[in-house]
Amino acid sequence: MGLVRRPNEDSYYQGQWLYAVADGLGGHVAGDIASTTAIDAVKAYDRLVPAADLADVLGRAIHDANETLRQRIRQEPELAGMGTAMVAALWSGDTAVLANVGDSRAYLMRDFRAAHSPLVRVSEDHIYRHLVSDAGDVPNLPEKLARFLDGRTDGRSPDLTVVQLRPGVRLLLCSDGLSSYVPADLIRSALNSADSPPHVADALIAAALDHGGHDNVTVMVIDIADQALDGRR
Repeated sequence: MGLVRRPNEDSYYQGQWLYAVADGLGGHVAGDIASTTAIDAVKAYDRLVPAADLADVLGRAIHDANETLRQRIRQEPELAGMGTAMVAALWSGDTAVLANVGDSRAYLMRDFRAAHSPLVRVSEDHIYRHLVSDAGDVPNLPEKLARFLDGRTDGRSPDLTVVQLRPGVRLLLCSDGLSSYVPADLIRSALNSADSPPHVADALIAAALDHGGHDNVTVMVIDIADQALDGRR
């Protein structure tokens, strides 16, 4: 829960093959319902699939989440206007595909056990400023989201990124309640430690609140161990 925003409009899912974070849009109708509805829809895709099919399956999961929102709004018109961002990962063997739509983020550290391991931001925030080339020279471009899940069919497809997995890789999925408040160097420092994923997640959430985070914050830290790559948890 953030320091200001109520209720908590974030939802998440931690499964065996699928991980997802959804951030209901603040200032819109029923952000908490939107994020929960979207997460409930993608849960059906928590299954082992061939690595070659990961992008297709995860893309379909995000599409179905958006379609589920559309159906719910049709059944409950008072929910019209609700929406959510989402970031998700689906893995198989030594491959994962990351999907994002909105401004929830995915980060990658290729060897969290190595000193000064760089932090790679995998996802791109879908805000209007990022849609314009050389946006720094254009005044008054809005910072609001240009793409998110809200049941509409136009321009709601996610970005998909293939990531090769190996022991020592650490993934971070988070709502913008973390990335909007905690500087990248502090995120990198927290991930570049021997602490367990739950401890790293707790440290990042604490940092978000310490930096004045008024938004809800959800953090999911995933470590790749040797046994994960042969299908064991």
